[in-house]
Amino acid sequence: MKIVIIGGVAGGATAAARIRRLDEQAQITVFERSGHVSYANCGLPYYIGGVIGDPEELTLQTPESFFSRFRVTMKVKHEVTAIHPDRKAVSVKNLENGEEFEESYDKLILSPGAKPTQPEIPGAGLETLFTLRTVEDTFRIKEYVEKNHPKSAVLAGGGFIGLELAENLRGLGMDVTIVQRPKQLMNPFDPDMAVFIHGEMRKHGIKLALGRTVEGFARTKDGVDVLLKDGKPLHADMVVLAIGVTPDTRLAKDAGLELGIKDSILVNDRMETSVPDIYAVGDAVQVKHYVTGKDALISLAGPANRQGRVAADNVCGGDSRYPGSLGSSVIKVFDMTAAATGINETAAKKAGIDADKVVLSPLSHAGYYPGGKVMTMKVVFEKETYRLLGAQIVGYEGVDKRIDVLATAICAGLSAKGLKDLDLAYAPPYSSAKDPVNMAGFMIDNLSKGILKQFHLEDVPSLPADGSVTLLDVRTVFEYGRGHVEGFRNIPVDELRERLGEIEPGKPVYVMCQSGLRSYVATRILAGNGFDCYNFSGGFRFYDAVTHDRGLVENAYPCGMNR
Repeated sequence: MKIVIIGGVAGGATAAARIRRLDEQAQITVFERSGHVSYANCGLPYYIGGVIGDPEELTLQTPESFFSRFRVTMKVKHEVTAIHPDRKAVSVKNLENGEEFEESYDKLILSPGAKPTQPEIPGAGLETLFTLRTVEDTFRIKEYVEKNHPKSAVLAGGGFIGLELAENLRGLGMDVTIVQRPKQLMNPFDPDMAVFIHGEMRKHGIKLALGRTVEGFARTKDGVDVLLKDGKPLHADMVVLAIGVTPDTRLAKDAGLELGIKDSILVNDRMETSVPDIYAVGDAVQVKHYVTGKDALISLAGPANRQGRVAADNVCGGDSRYPGSLGSSVIKVFDMTAAATGINETAAKKAGIDADKVVLSPLSHAGYYPGGKVMTMKVVFEKETYRLLGAQIVGYEGVDKRIDVLATAICAGLSAKGLKDLDLAYAPPYSSAKDPVNMAGFMIDNLSKGILKQFHLEDVPSLPADGSVTLLDVRTVFEYGRGHVEGFRNIPVDELRERLGEIEPGKPVYVMCQSGLRSYVATRILAGNGFDCYNFSGGFRFYDAVTHDRGLVENAYPCGMNR
């Protein structure tokens, strides 16, 4: 059997290696138009910043090592220019000598990936304007930085590449500004969780121009101006476009394959395209989202690798299925870690799902063991069914562990209430006996039983100010004095039982503390004494962070705060 694979990196290289492990006799050829057949895309920003010092560390396999191990012919700097399904052949051009030829196949796997989105705006071709997707892109940026020693950079786009590159350029001493059309960084996160990422970026000197649209670029004698809609231009020595990627599917389109979102390649769960004996994997394909079941584009290395394995199994006569993509991701943001899985609250509402959430701020490990740090967790679930939809965590140690547990729970079909029953590893340096994931489960279980009733950040502005409800802050007098939400009176939780007479009976009581734990204790005291009470999800710490983030809409939460 003769197999041709177009494109290496995650999907194509994985498929090639898997086919060889399943079929020692198969003839496998991979055509890759770049000079590198298998490289670490996710490590590219860290090479530019010098964290990864040796460029060879970016190359996971070479054509020689791949042939030595797997007897797979890797032809780099060979571009496939056309697919001919009628005669099961591809046209190929050798980019080094210009030679053109045809290669036949029995089975064809497309792994063309995605290309940086290039807006058609004035100045898009300037030599000081870069994109970052391939090793060649990386070397171009690295060479420019080492040769010209730029003092400033503007990054258009606030996703994974934008944030990672911003950190690395900042580490080189540059003045860095991120311009982003949405009013937040990192779309996998809800706005109320993205604020913690904003804070960490600003803490390290990154300037954020959120809610701003780039309209073009203009060369100047000492750099480039980034032209903004309804705003003054931003001047910099260099600009990097990191506004996202677009499926690179010209070949598939020209060959008559059915296409989907943004001209991505339509495949079934066997990774088969609409044309017999042609498969497709990676960033170029449309998949089903694991949670919503809806069509999606998810450009991540993990899904691409798994899709390559599925395609390889089926090429070799198996019957493997790809269940869909969950979109689990994690990113280093200077000293902080941010991670997400499934869908966020914003996406759930757009999908028409009646969603609820819990927000909590647990320590990364046991409080009595030195060095524990607070993380902020938001777990999203479907009302009534308690189906687990997704989660977001921002913090320091242990973030990746918890998000992976939650991703596993979603894939296993565990309900949000079931998080309380997970038997997770515990030792004081690593966790608490009640792990943060368990704590989220306890909270959701309490909600399901009516033991806990919540109110959220978006509810605060509409709380009556006419005295028909009681607004109660149960932190210490010192904490309350440092800042509180206007209208909330202070009775510390440890004094609450002795001061119940100060709370008018018959009125609903809305309770707040620093993180939501003491206020939960207070609601149980109040409920035990006949009060109808609600706990503020996330606590004052969460409220304070969100309402003071400059990336969000001005006066989005106009209830006010006394400091």
